Amino acid sequence: MSVNHYEPPTASSPTTSSGTPHMRPNVQASGKKPGAFRRFFSGMGAGITWLRNTLLNTLFIIVLIIFIVAISSSAPPPLPDSFALRVAPTGLLVDQRSYIDPASILLSDDDPEEAETRVSDLVEAINKASTDKRVTMIVLEPGRLLGGGISKMNEIGQALENFKHAGKKIIAVSDHYSQDQYYLASFADEIYLHNMGMVEITGYSRYMNYYKTALDKLGVTIHAFRSGKYKDYLEPYLRDDMSAESREHNAQWINELWSGYAQKIESLRRLPPGSINDYVNNADAHLALTAGDSAKLALEKALVDKVASRQEMEQALIDTAGKSSEGNWYNGVGVKSYLANIRKMPSLEPNKIAVVVASGAIVDGHQPDGSIGSESMLELLRQVKDDKAVKALVIRIDSGGGSAFASEIIRSEIIALREKNIPIYISMGAVAASGGYWIATAGDKIWAQPTTITGSIGVFGAFPTLEKSLEKIGVYTDGVGTTELAGTLRLDRPLTEKASKVVQLGVDNIYQRFITLVADARNQEVDAIDAIAQGHVWTGNKAKEIGLVDELGTLNDVITAIAQAANLSSYSVEFVHRPLSPKEEFLRSLTESQAGSLMPQSFLESFSSLQLLNTLTPALKPLSDLQKMNDPQGIYVQCLDCVAP
Repeated sequence: MSVNHYEPPTASSPTTSSGTPHMRPNVQASGKKPGAFRRFFSGMGAGITWLRNTLLNTLFIIVLIIFIVAISSSAPPPLPDSFALRVAPTGLLVDQRSYIDPASILLSDDDPEEAETRVSDLVEAINKASTDKRVTMIVLEPGRLLGGGISKMNEIGQALENFKHAGKKIIAVSDHYSQDQYYLASFADEIYLHNMGMVEITGYSRYMNYYKTALDKLGVTIHAFRSGKYKDYLEPYLRDDMSAESREHNAQWINELWSGYAQKIESLRRLPPGSINDYVNNADAHLALTAGDSAKLALEKALVDKVASRQEMEQALIDTAGKSSEGNWYNGVGVKSYLANIRKMPSLEPNKIAVVVASGAIVDGHQPDGSIGSESMLELLRQVKDDKAVKALVIRIDSGGGSAFASEIIRSEIIALREKNIPIYISMGAVAASGGYWIATAGDKIWAQPTTITGSIGVFGAFPTLEKSLEKIGVYTDGVGTTELAGTLRLDRPLTEKASKVVQLGVDNIYQRFITLVADARNQEVDAIDAIAQGHVWTGNKAKEIGLVDELGTLNDVITAIAQAANLSSYSVEFVHRPLSPKEEFLRSLTESQAGSLMPQSFLESFSSLQLLNTLTPALKPLSDLQKMNDPQGIYVQCLDCVAP
């Protein structure tokens, strides 16, 4: 065996690739200095290299400093010995925040988190404050709340009433009150309104855009398949107006919710029955008597307790809550700061009640927070299954449905989780209908709120074709296929009668599966479920009457009930979240601000660009929903009507 030995060339005798000695053309060899042109570019290269290294090192130091500052500032600042808790929800009330890329937050001048407020955070803070001796009162500032549904506001309202029962005061302040803002404010002991403001209550409505004529003009043909005469998700694409069936059941649930809204305010404000309807229906006559002064009208109708200027309201809060040491503000601490303070000690409780939130449209595969991905939900449920400390599970559903296939994947995984022999309760939020109800059937018990939108047990499929659109521009399709179904499901060809029958049979099959699994879960006959299904939408109150839900109550009520079912005298509640990647964790640590300033922001920021977005969203929602449809068979259990007012 031969061994090749390599002798490296010496510095004094460099070699070429052939191994022969090679003399570098350097100064020593030639005896000449480099020219000015060569020296210039050589110096430029060295300068660029130095600058690049300096910038990279500086960037590394900056990132390191930011990281150290983020870590060191993560400890919440000390709170005053006594203070008012400032409850100022912004954007939409949600059960789960929509996922936002941390890098986007880092590069944004605005705070994207202000677009949503998590209900459980507000409820936790208010409930803790009710027994916290440091908290003297609550200042409720709903001026930047855009909505989220009466059910979510009732959850916060329940916590506010508990706070009042503890003997502590709540004052609501705002320049103006929208319908949702006023509902939340009505839970306060006193309501302050700017002397040029108004209480804008108009009632609930259900209007939507219809696209049939527009689609006809564009040459788009929508092939629709459904089971359930009230399943009207596709109506906007098939008609130019609301059908009689849709009008019937929409009127039923929306009037029931409005009645609940008006009666709750009349009860909280101690107003005579019918006062709210009178305020709305006779607004013109009432305003004429106050010469158009809407603030005076609200005061005369006892909707508010005090009408004042900004300065007067601020001074009234200072007189009641004390003056802040950080400026000419009332002595208040925001929810974010307060939660950071009370959460700084980890719980050592060995028993846990897990809460898994299923919020948004139900879609196949992995999806970010704010949508319900079948694979994403499976991962969360398996986290629960692997955690031996979990003694009970609450699944919080806030969804109008989506993919039938994804709904079944999630439902079957919940059934499999029962092998852990723990109670599994369903808590319905503002909406738990169609695919949301499909998932709910897997629970041991189903809880809803009186105002929850549920039911909509029906199925639809849809397939658009564009052959007429293409014909308008002179494009035609022709060819051959080996079977009668080959090439039928193409956007550029009309759907054949045979293909239509195949799709409709699939839709009918899923509907039968749906009502059968509901019948099995609710211990009822299939025919009885079919009679109350048909895509009909119900409120939680009505759903309990007809046997679709077991109990009525908030998420906190469900947690209390399941703790009793699991025989837990002490426990901690843990919301189960998708674990962040190391990169996301790092970026999130950079974007999370310090626990929050103790100095309250102005409560007078009543309107923002978010309100414009909220106004435009309902009109665009049906079109944006089409982009989320990824069911493998194109069959959906989704509810168009299930938008909680």
